[in-house]
Amino acid sequence: MKTNIWKHGKAALYATACAFLAVSVAYPVTPAQQIPSGKKANIHGSIVSRSGDLLKVKDKKDGSMVLVNLTDNTKIERKKSKVVFFRHQNMDVTAMVPGLTIDAEGTGNSKGQLDASKISFSPDEFAIEVAEEQQILANKSAAGKAQSTADAGVAGAKAAQSTANTGVADAQAAQSSANAAQSSANAAQSTANAGVAGAQAAGGAAVLDAVAIGRLNHRVSDLGSYQTKALAGIYFDTGKFALDSAAKADLDMLAGVAQSLDGYMIEIAGFASTTGTKQENQKLSEERASAVAQYLLVSKNIPMRRIVAPAGYGATHPDATNSDPQGRALNRRVDVAVVVNKGLDEDE
Repeated sequence: MKTNIWKHGKAALYATACAFLAVSVAYPVTPAQQIPSGKKANIHGSIVSRSGDLLKVKDKKDGSMVLVNLTDNTKIERKKSKVVFFRHQNMDVTAMVPGLTIDAEGTGNSKGQLDASKISFSPDEFAIEVAEEQQILANKSAAGKAQSTADAGVAGAKAAQSTANTGVADAQAAQSSANAAQSSANAAQSTANAGVAGAQAAGGAAVLDAVAIGRLNHRVSDLGSYQTKALAGIYFDTGKFALDSAAKADLDMLAGVAQSLDGYMIEIAGFASTTGTKQENQKLSEERASAVAQYLLVSKNIPMRRIVAPAGYGATHPDATNSDPQGRALNRRVDVAVVVNKGLDEDE
């Protein structure tokens, strides 16, 4: 097993942020609603951005922004879900990412924030919201392509009619061309209809895959509001997820960087080579991510609420080829990133 670490200014881990999450941080800057000190309050809304222990939540009732503060006493509850949610319940606090709809209850503090005593969320709601956004995008894309094809067909029909009007002698030939163009237009319309139907089907598929999309493809550091301060790569032997002394040393260094920053968060993404089956690789990648999270929690006193959705990616996103031992060794890894919100000062 070998490890490595890079500090300050490294690009974000991935560049595949979902449009839904990108939109979720694009709200205009709105002053946060002040919760009177000592007053109890309940908030139902979606997380717009996160900065360390602070969640900026958009209330679904009136659209106001509320700052929700996570503390050691905040209880996180996952509502009963119809979808598969692999994360262990003691890691539910790590699910507090932009785009997630939550119910928060607590008491106002001296800064006008809501000190949350309890937060509950449903993976089903997140899945549906992500799927709806993807369906909208798919419909727009398919309809746009189909409309372009239809427009080309209509233009062809107009050109054919113009040819028909040039003379009686060529009328029959021109009419034939017009008929062919009209057929092309009809075919284009059929293509448009098929495109819309395909978009609707894609929307249905998005609903089925939304949990995987939300759990695996959304990383906080993908969003422009966050800056990566430190990165570490932890590598494992085949079929293993235990940390050796070198890995622990690099995680110690990364934890030191994190604890020197205000409002830090830590992202953890586990991976595997293609040596095992898809199911085995998925499980192994999740165990590797969990091992790193547990080490940071137990050995370095990193609060679990500062760790963002540790996820297993299976054998996806390889760093190297899986066709040789050297490449597979590079793919048996966990990527760890320390990030901070660029707007931390504004949020606070």
